[in-house]
Amino acid sequence: MAQQQMGITEWLLLVTLSILWGGSFFFTEIALLELSTFQIVFLRVAIAAVALWLYVYVRGDQMPSGWGIWVALFVMGLLNNAIPFSLIVWGQIYIDSGLASILNATTPLFTIVLANWLTRDEKLGRNKVIGILIGLAGVACLIGPAALQGLSLQGIGQIAILGAALSYAFASIFGKRLRQLPAHVAAAGMLTGSTVWLAVVIVLFDTFPFFTMSMNVFGAILGIALLSSSLAYLIYFRILSVAGATNLTLVTFLIPVSALILGIGFLNESLSVNGAIGMLLIFTGLVAVDGRVFSLFRKK
Repeated sequence: MAQQQMGITEWLLLVTLSILWGGSFFFTEIALLELSTFQIVFLRVAIAAVALWLYVYVRGDQMPSGWGIWVALFVMGLLNNAIPFSLIVWGQIYIDSGLASILNATTPLFTIVLANWLTRDEKLGRNKVIGILIGLAGVACLIGPAALQGLSLQGIGQIAILGAALSYAFASIFGKRLRQLPAHVAAAGMLTGSTVWLAVVIVLFDTFPFFTMSMNVFGAILGIALLSSSLAYLIYFRILSVAGATNLTLVTFLIPVSALILGIGFLNESLSVNGAIGMLLIFTGLVAVDGRVFSLFRKK
């Protein structure tokens, strides 16, 4: 199948999506000043769910009925929102937003390995194996040799982000069974499921956030919910429908760049030498997995 082409509009949407998703790491750092992990994630998914339900209503569409599809949406909400969002927010207590975004960029590597085990039509080839090995070398560089001497809080934070990437990988495979739903309907249902999951967690282990937060933190919550979630999902599915999944993977390269610019520019973060080398290795691994560079050389 020929690769779908991207025009100027699609490229602008791709860059916008990378800024929105990269901004989620920035907004999380601000929200952590006053809120707990579960409070942040609950507010993110709940506000985003309400916004997307309104979008579905304005378009005149209907949400699905039937237990089967809602069970699938709740599972998707767990794998694609509740678990990874919570792990990322908790991990960012101990590591910078830029480093978190780089580790999160390993999601496609995990997806490829899981798809090889769990699907029949997405098996590992030579380029993918090489890319995964290079990407793992980048992860090892990011975590550093200190991890061999025992896990620090920073090391545990890094592992939490990798756990989130793994959860996203499971979600990308499981999510194929929701293809019959319109994208915005699936997103609204998924976020509804994750809202319920987080509400249960808060009842059992935390307290619901009351709106006594500062304006900066409240703004960060609105940003992560409305921009990095609701709007981002709409742009994501728009690119997916027009340019295809292969082109959409390019956002993986851009998200850490956006997060690093925001973190360094506004949060006084910095990128270490190990961080730069690790990011370069992970990006190289993703290029190898993508395979388009190799196809250009073959054409010549």
